[in-house]
Amino acid sequence: MARTRTRHEEAGHALESPPELLTVSEVAQRLRVDDTTVRRWIKSGALEAILLPHRGKRQGYRVKKSTLDALIHGPTAVSV
Repeated sequence: MARTRTRHEEAGHALESPPELLTVSEVAQRLRVDDTTVRRWIKSGALEAILLPHRGKRQGYRVKKSTLDALIHGPTAVSV
């Protein structure tokens, strides 16, 4: 039986796996800072995050692992 192609495949787009998302606590643990610091960075725009629907006391955020990796490794220095 032949497999049907999706709209993305028909348009020539390769299907990508969704990005790995980290919680505020996971980011804080990896950077060895407090959760409050991570939330402050997100609110100030210093750290890009995905805003989740608000439930409970605090706003929920998720940070792409690729965003955190870029922050940790920083821009690659070019020697002249």
